[in-house]
Amino acid sequence: MTALQIIFLITAVITLGAAAMVVITRNLVHAALWLIMTFFGISVLYVLLNAGFLAVAQVVIYIGAISILMIFAIMLTRRVQQDFGPQTNAAWPWALVIAAALFGGLIWIFSGWGNFFTQAPVMGERADPLRQLGMALVSPEQYVIPFEVASVMLTAALIGAIMVAWERK
Repeated sequence: MTALQIIFLITAVITLGAAAMVVITRNLVHAALWLIMTFFGISVLYVLLNAGFLAVAQVVIYIGAISILMIFAIMLTRRVQQDFGPQTNAAWPWALVIAAALFGGLIWIFSGWGNFFTQAPVMGERADPLRQLGMALVSPEQYVIPFEVASVMLTAALIGAIMVAWERK
């Protein structure tokens, strides 16, 4: 195993553990902090894939904006108390079986795909992935609509947090 593969495995385990803690923890602020750890792990994976722009965008947008917005929304609602209710219901074993079956099915499908174990070709010096990404984000045929919908959803989430926290007299 190379050092890059070891770093990938350690980062993947930490990221998956942090993602599990987002779901498991009872304190909302702690869940938001685990979410920041998950986003940071994904950013490290982008660095390992030589996608520096996406790594920086992950840190700035998801850690710097969305996670902080969520923490503000949690703190504005003044409901930071721990949840003492049950975390599971009677159907959780069925959910575990279905999730394991879906995961096994995905592994089986992808292992049967011929290109699953091949590596991506090395980009030539003339290829400029950052320019291609920028053109894709503003092109009407590609990602301009989802990009704008995401911005509207973030604005709606901020307005919703303010409305929930608004003290009515």
